[in-house]
Amino acid sequence: MTAVVEEKTAIEFKGRMLMMTVLQLKNLDANVLHQQVSQRLEDAAQWLQQAPVVIDVSPELDSDPVALMAAVDTLRSLGVNLVALARSENIDADTASMLGLGTLSLAGGRDVPRRAEPAPATDDGAADSKPAAQQVETMVIDQPVRSGQQVYSRGDLIVLAPVSTGAEIMADGNIHVYSNLRGRALAGVRGDTSARIFCQQLNAELVSIAGHYRVAEDLPESYRNRPVHLYMQGEAMHFTALN
Repeated sequence: MTAVVEEKTAIEFKGRMLMMTVLQLKNLDANVLHQQVSQRLEDAAQWLQQAPVVIDVSPELDSDPVALMAAVDTLRSLGVNLVALARSENIDADTASMLGLGTLSLAGGRDVPRRAEPAPATDDGAADSKPAAQQVETMVIDQPVRSGQQVYSRGDLIVLAPVSTGAEIMADGNIHVYSNLRGRALAGVRGDTSARIFCQQLNAELVSIAGHYRVAEDLPESYRNRPVHLYMQGEAMHFTALN
């Protein structure tokens, strides 16, 4: 009898939402970068110090390869976890390869409105008149989101229980937490700046709307442990107490 040898798969592709920090460089001077980045890292939470970082070179800068290489070397010397360069007209794959980095498109992470999905056809073949954006289902979670868990909704996300420290909740639309928010909440993850976050108790590690974020240390003291509504106005995140 011939023995059957079970072949073990060496790899497995898994889909997962991963959060990266975008570091936009508005100056390539190595000394300026060293001073400002080292200060920000010193003040940052531990998880942020270890977060994967994508470099986004400001379009106004002349992307001189030598200056860019010096900037990248400076960031690496500070322990910044660089993983990629944001693609642009001035940044191509060859430049990224020279720096030992990949390239990544930020088109979905900038201030781009959420695209509506096509409306389904009705029995008579005509498109449903209901706005497509309303047809994205809202996800409702009625159990606590515990440390290490990650929840993602393509529409709005409603959590009826606490979100623990170390947990992460994300939504393309709005986020509602009808309890204590201690973990990370990321609304408008595909670039919808009109997305909002509502919670009954704000004690978050991080809150983010369309890539604009505040870490725990940056949250206004007057809104901690209170019912809060968060939204964007321009580039600024605003906090409003909920009565």
